[in-house]
Amino acid sequence: MVIKIRENIYAVGARDPEVRIFHGYATPFGATYNAYLVYDDSSDKWILIDNVKAAFTEQFVTNIEEVIPVERIDYVIQNHIEPDHSGSCPVIFERIPNAPIYCTAGAQRGLKAYYQKDFNCQLVKLGDTLKTGKYTFHFIPAPMVHWPDSMLTYLEEEKILFSNDAFGQHICPDNAFYDDELGYERLMERASDYYANIVLPFGMQVQGLLKQAAPLEIELICPSHGVMLRKHIGDMVEAYGRWSRNEVQDDKVVIVYDSMWGSTAEMAEKIRADFESTGKKVSMHSLREEHYSSVMGDVLEAKFIFVGASTLNNNMMPTVAAFLTYMRGLKPKDRIGMAFGSYGWSGEAVKQAEDILSGLGWTILPQRRQLYRG
Repeated sequence: MVIKIRENIYAVGARDPEVRIFHGYATPFGATYNAYLVYDDSSDKWILIDNVKAAFTEQFVTNIEEVIPVERIDYVIQNHIEPDHSGSCPVIFERIPNAPIYCTAGAQRGLKAYYQKDFNCQLVKLGDTLKTGKYTFHFIPAPMVHWPDSMLTYLEEEKILFSNDAFGQHICPDNAFYDDELGYERLMERASDYYANIVLPFGMQVQGLLKQAAPLEIELICPSHGVMLRKHIGDMVEAYGRWSRNEVQDDKVVIVYDSMWGSTAEMAEKIRADFESTGKKVSMHSLREEHYSSVMGDVLEAKFIFVGASTLNNNMMPTVAAFLTYMRGLKPKDRIGMAFGSYGWSGEAVKQAEDILSGLGWTILPQRRQLYRG
């Protein structure tokens, strides 16, 4: 599907409504792999911004060719080379072998490593521009937001920021292509989930990006996943600032658990009741029913994280171990944690969970262990 964004500017990326797991992250509402095509009519030049996941190359080519033949592309701007943004490159560059790719040095190395060939890369750094005629593309490298090669591109004359993985959301709605069509609540729900699962470890780098982007006059943000932003740009930037500064809500509690015979679930309910009685907002997640990544959107802004683990074969239940391993990789900081759980005869799981929470540098409350007798 091709979306005309402005006169001579098109969204030509691919839609993936059926995907439910994306590199270990649950995507219950699908995903998109956005790419954009810009025509500079003053110079008769076509600029492609980003590529798509390899499995969607045919869809991508079809979309481009609703506008122009692929061979008409004069320049490619590759903001990021992770395979969901570059997988179509081998096919596209078979048809435009001499087209220059504007990218960072890290992206050049990544493209060669992934696809085992040399591309005509034009390396850029902060402050560099591509002037195509009436249009000026400004390059904003953003290393570790969220890969070392990442950058954003700002189209000065149209006041559009092509933000790649920044400000994105994993969602593939049927009839919404912009934030105001999706709705504010839904937008921020998906954006916070995306940030928590992908961008969370890189708060310092996000703050650097926000500082670089602050002087820009932006009327439209075109990310590489999800809907484009035209109404809630300020809200999204403010949220990224808050999340990157690790600002949490002191009255928000997350309880996440799995239970073998129901007694750890009973403990979770008791803990919830205790905190709700003091006016705190509690989010409860059963790992038997939810994917571990679905918890992270709540972890993002919660001060208290409590993990319930029954003991199975002298270990945590696999669902709880998976959640803790996943969360440890995302490195949420400065939380208050507690481990709890029931056991039949050995009871190692609570201590194992507590050790992981403690390893994150959190303040740890005394564990709660209960011998199951029911």
